[in-house]
Amino acid sequence: MTQEHFHGVFPYLVSPIDFSGEIKADVLERLCEDLIQAGVHGLTPLGSTGEFAYLSWSQRRRIVEIVIQSARGRVPVIAGVASTTTADAVSQAREFERLGCDGILAILEAYFPISDEGVFAYFSAIAESVSVPLVLYTNPNFQRSDLSLPILDRLSRISNINYIKDASSNTGRLLSILNRMGDRMKVFSASAHIPACVMLIGGVGWMAGPACVAPRQSIQLYELCRLGAWDAAMNLQRRLWVLNQVFGKYNLAACIKGGLELQGYPVGSPLPPQAPLPPEGIAEVKRALIDIGAL
Repeated sequence: MTQEHFHGVFPYLVSPIDFSGEIKADVLERLCEDLIQAGVHGLTPLGSTGEFAYLSWSQRRRIVEIVIQSARGRVPVIAGVASTTTADAVSQAREFERLGCDGILAILEAYFPISDEGVFAYFSAIAESVSVPLVLYTNPNFQRSDLSLPILDRLSRISNINYIKDASSNTGRLLSILNRMGDRMKVFSASAHIPACVMLIGGVGWMAGPACVAPRQSIQLYELCRLGAWDAAMNLQRRLWVLNQVFGKYNLAACIKGGLELQGYPVGSPLPPQAPLPPEGIAEVKRALIDIGAL
């Protein structure tokens, strides 16, 4: 589908995998369908919640293929591309575009630190290899090399690098990006940020795992922000933030998968060596979902 402007709620999808390593296509298809019916504005496979770092290339490709087929052009699909090498990232991006994705969520993995010039070269090479828009993803809590403001400024001048999803938890950094780059770089919130606050300063939505288990509540919050109904938005935001606080105590993929299991989606546990959600974590996630009306 053609999407000139990505905005709204994009759940970071989990990756349901059985004990043999096969993708649970029926579970992923059902989750995508239910999220679309709930009103999400797009789908993002292979984000952090999708455990991309633990998947083989064949698993990654199959997940993206299933999500694109499930979306059927009704909402845009922004597929995560992550690698330690530029050549591999370019290869992934080209294949996902060939499969029919509407955008690329570009992630830099690094074992050794990468210079600013190396970071620029990595993301610019991905952008130049495809015709779809790029969303830059930066998460300094997990990455050896971050995107500095000067490098973001340069990248924003490449025609199809139009968005950033910043998971730094530094909302001031987001404001600095908006101040410096204006309309060249639209900002998506992450679950580390308070989405209503990001919308207030000029964000266009959020890409986050919690939207998988609370899609309707997330969309309601987005619509309130779009209307400028900030008192009502913050009342809802305060309730939803409890869910983020629970997720912050445990592995994010384990929490989202555990929440989806409680909602009747047999998505399984996080991939080893990650641990599944412990009993006390299951109880906390359950209470939080009940409190926000998602269970």
